[in-house]
Amino acid sequence: MSLAEILESFIGQFYDERTAPKLVLTSEEIPEKALLAEALSLRAEMKVEILAPQRGEKREIMDRALANAREQLGRRMAENSAQAQLLDGVAEVLGLDAPPRRIEVYDNSHIQGAHALGAFIVAGPEGFEKAQYRKFNIKTEELTPGDDYAMMREVLTRRFARMVKEEASSSEGPDPIKWKRPDLVLIDGGPGQLSIACQVFADLGVEDVALASISKGPDRDAGREHFYMPGKEPFRLDPKSPVLYYLQRLRDEAHRFVIGGHRKKRSAAIGANPLDEIAGVGAGRKRALLQHFGSARAVAGASLTDLSSVSGVSETLAKKIFDSFHSGG
Repeated sequence: MSLAEILESFIGQFYDERTAPKLVLTSEEIPEKALLAEALSLRAEMKVEILAPQRGEKREIMDRALANAREQLGRRMAENSAQAQLLDGVAEVLGLDAPPRRIEVYDNSHIQGAHALGAFIVAGPEGFEKAQYRKFNIKTEELTPGDDYAMMREVLTRRFARMVKEEASSSEGPDPIKWKRPDLVLIDGGPGQLSIACQVFADLGVEDVALASISKGPDRDAGREHFYMPGKEPFRLDPKSPVLYYLQRLRDEAHRFVIGGHRKKRSAAIGANPLDEIAGVGAGRKRALLQHFGSARAVAGASLTDLSSVSGVSETLAKKIFDSFHSGG
C-alpha cells in the first residue's frame, strides 16, 4: 500500500469511535478525500474538511508534525531494539530456547496474614503490559499468618487452572484466550517458592513454561540476588549486568503492583462499617443509627431497648442488629 492509502485507512479507523474536528490536515493527498470527508461530516453532524497543505502556516504545522513523528518512531525503534537485546540476554542467562515474549512475575503481600493478596505483572517485547496485570484475593480460610508458600500455591493454581481450562475449550470453539500462556514465570522468592510452583505445574500438567525464582541477596542487597531454576544449581549474575538490572526491574514492578493493591484492600477494610454486613440495614437506617449513637462501636454496645428507640428500627431489626454484635457470646 502507498502512504496515502495507509493514511486514508488510518483516518477512517481513528475517527470510527471519535468525533472528527472541522479540519483534518494530512501529509499526503489521500485517494478518496471527498468521500471520507463526507463520511466524517455525517458522523460529526458538521462539515469536516480534509486538506493536504502545500505551503503556508498549515504546511509548517504539518512539517512539525512529521518531524515529531519521525523522532518518536526513532525513539520507539531504539527502545524496542534495547528491549529485544535484554530479552535475548534473559534467554541466554536462563538457558531458554528463545527470547521470552511474555514474562509473568509473581509476588504476594499481607500483614500477619491479614488482607492477603497475590498478583502478577506481565512484560514482553513492548515493555510492561499493564492491561494484563492481575490481582488475586487470597481465599484460603485456613491460611496460617505469614504462610507465603500457601499463598503462592493458591495464586499459581487459580491462574494456571484457568489457562488450562481455556486452552482445552479453545480447541472446541473460537472463544479468545484471556489467560495467555507465558514463556517465563519469574517468582519473587527462593527454592521453597520455586518448589511450590513446580508442584502446581505438575498437578495441572503445565509444560513448556520456564520457571525461575529470584531471591534477594544478603542483607537484601540489590545486585547480589540468587536465581533458582528446576534442575540447576543456584547462580548469580554479574552485578553490572544489564540483564540483572532488567530482572530486578521486573521484580520491583511486581512488588510495587501487589503492595499498591494490598494498601487499597487494607484501606477499604479499615473504612468498612460493620453495619453494612447486617441485612435490613440500608443507607437510611445506617445513617439514623450513626446519628443516634455517634459511632458503629456505640451501636454495637447498645441494648435492645436503645436500638428499638431509633426511628425506622423495628423490634425485629433491633434484635437482628443486637444479635449480629453479640452472637459470639
